[in-house]
Amino acid sequence: MSKNSLSGASLSGVRSLLAPLFYRYRVRLLLGMCALVGVDFLQLVIPRLLKLAVDALAAGEADQWSLGRISLLILLAAVGAGLLRFCWRLFIVGFSRLLERDIRNRIYAHLLRLDSAFYGKHTTGDIMAHLSNDLQAVQMACGIGLVSAIDALVMSTAAVCFMIYIDPRLTLLALLPMPFLALATRLLTGRLHRRSNLVQEQFSLLTEFVRTTLVSIRLVKAYTMEGLRSRDFEQLGREYVRGNIRVAVVQGLLFPLATLVGNLGMLMVLYFGGRFAIQGRISPGDFVAFITYLAMLVWPMMAIGWVAGLVQRGLTSLARIERLLKAVPLLRDGNETLTPGLPLSIECRNLTFTYPGCGQPALRDINLRFRPGMYGITGRTGSGKSTLAKLLVRLYPVQDQALFFSGIDVNRLSLDSVREQVAYVGQDPVLFSESIYENIACGREGVGFDVVVEAARAAAVHDDIMMFADGYETVIGERGVTLSGGQRQRLALARALVSDRPVLVIDDALAALDVETEHEVLKTILSGGKGKLVLLVSQRVKLLSETDEVIILEQGRVVDRGPHRELLGRNRLYQVMDAKQRRAAEYGHA
Repeated sequence: MSKNSLSGASLSGVRSLLAPLFYRYRVRLLLGMCALVGVDFLQLVIPRLLKLAVDALAAGEADQWSLGRISLLILLAAVGAGLLRFCWRLFIVGFSRLLERDIRNRIYAHLLRLDSAFYGKHTTGDIMAHLSNDLQAVQMACGIGLVSAIDALVMSTAAVCFMIYIDPRLTLLALLPMPFLALATRLLTGRLHRRSNLVQEQFSLLTEFVRTTLVSIRLVKAYTMEGLRSRDFEQLGREYVRGNIRVAVVQGLLFPLATLVGNLGMLMVLYFGGRFAIQGRISPGDFVAFITYLAMLVWPMMAIGWVAGLVQRGLTSLARIERLLKAVPLLRDGNETLTPGLPLSIECRNLTFTYPGCGQPALRDINLRFRPGMYGITGRTGSGKSTLAKLLVRLYPVQDQALFFSGIDVNRLSLDSVREQVAYVGQDPVLFSESIYENIACGREGVGFDVVVEAARAAAVHDDIMMFADGYETVIGERGVTLSGGQRQRLALARALVSDRPVLVIDDALAALDVETEHEVLKTILSGGKGKLVLLVSQRVKLLSETDEVIILEQGRVVDRGPHRELLGRNRLYQVMDAKQRRAAEYGHA
């Protein structure tokens, strides 16, 4: 993306993301700004008090009482500035944290609405970078960056006005080096913008690398890949540090330049202002006050570079966040709902589906109708079994008039209405790093402990759970890393059973179970699934033999369907699958 388009996106993000939040917290911001201006006013008063003291001393008119009064006023101004400084920090920095919270909540809510197509294109590390580094950069720009910018503007404007009041010519000489700083800042901030964007991208890569390593830690250890992963991580770390150093080089140039300009101005004032004081064109008090005001300009000049860096990084991150929030799900969310309590049917009419970015369809002209009962779906690897299951759960979009729930086109139905009818158990069970009870109960809000235990028994996992010291309160590792594959699948199945929905889709989720446990689980599903629609995706013929009808897919098409016994008598693929599995069972038994 070009610099101009990035800036346009950033300004659009300011309007769409930040403007409503600035308006919502306008009272807090107003109080903070008033406190900030009050601090600047009190700081500007102190040089005027110093002028009075110096002029009185130079004229021989000062006494201990007059100096005491001036000292007391300076003390009161300093105390007042300290109190007001606390107030603006409370209001403005607090505002930046509220802004950070609100944007984070908006990003999180938006991520929950996005579909599988989005997550197939974006890594978790990149998404986490938006919620960490990018959001922090925006928070810094809208917090301390905003304060510094306003403080620098107010302080520099007022200080220059006081300096002009003392002597316009001397002010012109003091500000002579300023255009040089403005030109250098403009050139350097452009580079800072590009380098900041690169650093954020490098942070995304680093975060994703750590995530994939931790998720696959068993594989890493099994293949003794610790050294390789450490070297790759070190290389990514070096690139990230190198990118940050390049950013720091630009920021490091801005600070010295601002200091140099300030010192050049001070040099001009010392030489010419000293001559003016000797000649009597300004009083000694004016000379001291002028130097004090010029010293106050050093911070605004330094703040130019620092604030420019914060703003550039903030705009870069804001553009990235805005692009994320502009991502729209491919799934259409209709406004119709299914009537609860009525028997549910699912129908596919000439359903064809191609994954985003793929050239060949994964499913072609699928025509099926499912009513309450148990159906088996089988076929060779890559035949489209899991794809069909995912479409029924509404994880990917389908064309109009291709998929119907109870006779209604799914594109007219709300996503929640469809998904509330379907319980899904995938090939790779998703478990949270929480207790076993919470992992099972999350399938149904407000479910009682007895219902969870009943579902665990039905999934043949209750005995395994009770072997843990804390039973159902045992906290499992991320993605269930402390459990076996069969235990993870049965926990996921228990969660689906707890949800008690009209449709149960089991996508090869019993593959890690032994034959005896598999039969026990299926028997429970059959006995408790009366009146429900159960779709069982599997390549195990023994499991499929318990279903009412078996559907065979080949290269994304339905090539055969019928009861188990009929398919054994006529379908060559089904016969081969059965023969191989029987030989494997006999060999294993022997």
